[in-house]
Amino acid sequence: MPLNIINTICDNNVNLGMLLLNCFILIVLISSFIFVRESRKRWNKITDYLGDVTKTVDSVRYGNLTKKINKLDIDGSEDLTDSLNRMIETLKDREIMIDEFQKDLIKQNKILEQTVNSLSDGLVIVNDKGEIYRANSVITNWFEVDGKSLYGKSIFDYIEISSKKTIKTLNDDSIIIPSKRSSTFIARSVELNLEDKKERYMLIIKNITDQKDLESLREDFVATLTHDLKVPIIAETNMIELFLDEKFGAINEKQKLALQNMKVSNKELLDLVQIVLETYKIGKLTLYKENILLKGFLEEIIEEMQPIASKNKNNLKFIYQRDILVFADKFQLKRVIKNLLHNAISYGRPKTPIEISIGEIPNYIIIKVKDHGEGISKENIDRIFHKYYSAAKKFRKIGTGLGLYLALQIVKAHNGDLTVESEEGEFTEFCIKIPINYEHNTLPY
Repeated sequence: MPLNIINTICDNNVNLGMLLLNCFILIVLISSFIFVRESRKRWNKITDYLGDVTKTVDSVRYGNLTKKINKLDIDGSEDLTDSLNRMIETLKDREIMIDEFQKDLIKQNKILEQTVNSLSDGLVIVNDKGEIYRANSVITNWFEVDGKSLYGKSIFDYIEISSKKTIKTLNDDSIIIPSKRSSTFIARSVELNLEDKKERYMLIIKNITDQKDLESLREDFVATLTHDLKVPIIAETNMIELFLDEKFGAINEKQKLALQNMKVSNKELLDLVQIVLETYKIGKLTLYKENILLKGFLEEIIEEMQPIASKNKNNLKFIYQRDILVFADKFQLKRVIKNLLHNAISYGRPKTPIEISIGEIPNYIIIKVKDHGEGISKENIDRIFHKYYSAAKKFRKIGTGLGLYLALQIVKAHNGDLTVESEEGEFTEFCIKIPINYEHNTLPY
């Protein structure tokens, strides 16, 4: 083959190779361009998506729960978008619930505040140093200050208490409010157990001026009754005694019987007056306790009451197994037992025994008085200790209904109790329970 033909073929092959190479490079460049352009579009979508997410998160952060994330055609973004939008919906529901709860809480707080401010007692919350946190309107009126100005002030700037007392130990103790010196106040402290473990106390302050005035009036009333009622009755009784002793001349049997009936009526009237007076004084009952051997104590009472029982042909029967020592007020306990015996004589059937017994149950010494009479109905048994309730009218007898009420108050003053069991037409049994004082209720051997 001629050399020039070979050279021509070689040159053509080289040109073809260069053409192919250039085509490949061009294809690569075009592909790269297309790839870069598509990648840029995708990146811009991702950037826009992230920007939308950021804006939405910022909106949620500042309380705007109406904004949502727009869905984009990006692989894997749909689940994230749905999750974030659901979270926003949940937050929105929670915000609505919290808003409703806050409204309800505000409403309840207003009701509570109005309730507290409507109280007649003063309420103030302080810490252990006496610094004021809150106070109701009664306190601000008594202290003559604006409520907001009280916060952080010392309670001792507005009240005076005994040097022996602290905020913690106030228990219906007298205090002085300088701005209301003409009034009388007492205060009680209640510790508030809060989660922060800080010591805070609620002081309940009461204005007892009216109560004190009523007590004073009551004492004046009692003194007036003592003088205006008892004295004339006693004078009349003494005069009847003079007639019965025939100091003014002889009297016949009919006159003597009439005077004796008048004497009995006078004694009943005097007893009634005494019971009424004691009812007014019962709140100030002072006990003078001592050791009392019940056997001899009750035998003396039975001996005193037997003549009265004999008129109704009742026999007072004392039942005991051994002597018992009780720590009580002798005078007051005697009053209770005599009252129960008098009731047993009045309402028991004639010619039946009246039983007085003593014994012990866990932690108590008991004294029982039992009669066999009309009994007490189930309807009335819960009422017999009420003030002024009396069964006397049923039997057309004199009675105020104060005897059992006073008896119960005396027994309660001994930290005991007075109970009753009864069956209509059969019996009535009263039981006095007085706590055993192990320091004093021990018989010497």
